Amino acid sequence: MTFKDKLIENGSYPLRARGIDILQVSLGYKCNMACKYCHVQGGPLRKELMDRDTVDAVLDVFIESGIQTLDLTGGAPEINPHFRYILEQTRGFGRHVIVRSNLTIFYEDGMEDLPEFYRDVGVGVIASLPYYIEEYADRVRGNGVFKKSIDALRRLNSLGYGRDEKLKIDLVYNSYDAFLPPSQDRLREEYKRELKGRFGIVFNSLLAFNNMPLGRFRRFLERLGNLDRYQEMLVSAFNPGTLCGLMCRRLISVGWDGRLHDCDFNQVTGIGLSEGYRKNIKDFDLDTLSGRVIAVDDHCFGCTAGQGST
Repeated sequence: MTFKDKLIENGSYPLRARGIDILQVSLGYKCNMACKYCHVQGGPLRKELMDRDTVDAVLDVFIESGIQTLDLTGGAPEINPHFRYILEQTRGFGRHVIVRSNLTIFYEDGMEDLPEFYRDVGVGVIASLPYYIEEYADRVRGNGVFKKSIDALRRLNSLGYGRDEKLKIDLVYNSYDAFLPPSQDRLREEYKRELKGRFGIVFNSLLAFNNMPLGRFRRFLERLGNLDRYQEMLVSAFNPGTLCGLMCRRLISVGWDGRLHDCDFNQVTGIGLSEGYRKNIKDFDLDTLSGRVIAVDDHCFGCTAGQGST
């Protein structure tokens, strides 16, 4: 059964947006890491980076549209040469700006002052930490990454992140193998207990994501002969209760090249907006896009399986 068929069966097709609260922007696929579950297949050898003209178009839309949250992602968004320019331009707007950081970027040349820069511009941080146990986290992200991440979180805490209500830091859990996450609430309490008790680290919220059968994780499943089994697990775990809270219903994704997508996952699979909608950030139309029909495909089962992806 396709995802479209499942929506029809549940009387939820076509799936429509319910406004746009978040402008999620991929600044490129270049990254200092190459994580096992990365759906965009980010890494040091990737060349895709958003150029200045497209960055300015993004800023124009964010400023003029009234969208409340700018969500910067990648790859490692910090690698884009216009990254600091974006944060300076949005400073003091009174709206929410988020950076999705892998934390290890702080240890790259020229990036050492990023935590202080983040504090000074008041940006929120969503940080990857696949698990609170070193063995499992490093299995996904590489040897030594967990220790760097812990040191980075301590540094952010020392600057007020997780302690000052204006400096929020949220963590992201990704399962380290081909299974669905446990309860997000339970995971949050475990993370808080373990990170506080063992390392003195505090944070605001935890976001639990299902691994998508895309990109590098898809290749991992294929090598093990588990792709079909994993996809079947996602289909069988479909939860109609997740449909009302799907990210794509309140968000629009901007690719590094300026093309618009319903979500980051559609972006990397090359699925653009449905027919009839303007498809580039330079032609952005808030009114029509706020109620658009969302383009779906079978990877969407990853967002609706079990408790869904936050």
